[in-house]
Amino acid sequence: MSIPTSRALDARLALVAPALHRASAQLWRPEGDLTGRYIDYLWAMHALTVASVPLLERAAAACARLDEEWAPRLAAYFAVHAEEERGHDAWLLADLVAAGEQQEPPLPPPLVVELAGAQYYRIEHRHPAALLGYLAVLEGHAPSPALAGVLAARTGLPEAAFRTVREHAALDAGHLAEVQRQLDRLELTAAEQTEVAVSALHTAGILARLFHQLAADPGGQQ
Repeated sequence: MSIPTSRALDARLALVAPALHRASAQLWRPEGDLTGRYIDYLWAMHALTVASVPLLERAAAACARLDEEWAPRLAAYFAVHAEEERGHDAWLLADLVAAGEQQEPPLPPPLVVELAGAQYYRIEHRHPAALLGYLAVLEGHAPSPALAGVLAARTGLPEAAFRTVREHAALDAGHLAEVQRQLDRLELTAAEQTEVAVSALHTAGILARLFHQLAADPGGQQ
């Protein structure tokens, strides 16, 4: 009996999960300038979220070009998910305004560009199903439901500065379950499953590096 694709992917991601958890714990440690780190995190997530809808739309269009029986279902999933994600970049900007930030968006961190840019390459030059690996990592490592309250208490920022963290803690468990359903419904070849797994592992590695980079307080102290 074959192992479901989602379970096989989970087993691979379990190998890198400890590194992600360590990076996240370092980012949200109470010592140092937690407020500054949170604002840097919001800017980084804004830069990443700006790419979310275009990536999903590009993947949907790429699926429409595939000669696979399941491709229309995957295209529809990507299109629906794009609508679910639309406007989330505006949530982050509103959080930043509530936190006292008035500047224009800064240049995105290079690691954010690498995160999103790798998916553009995979969609156009490898296989659009690879985006499922990226989504599995991002949806599977959403903020915990308690994080918004903890950050509000420790930073003193208003509750309005934590909408995105609260909303994604509530939404992303359902989104991850849908990614897993898609993986298990698709009749992916072994090579296509490898594309998904490589995308997921690459995403997890970059995300851990990004969290470690953001964990440095303004001024460079970790």
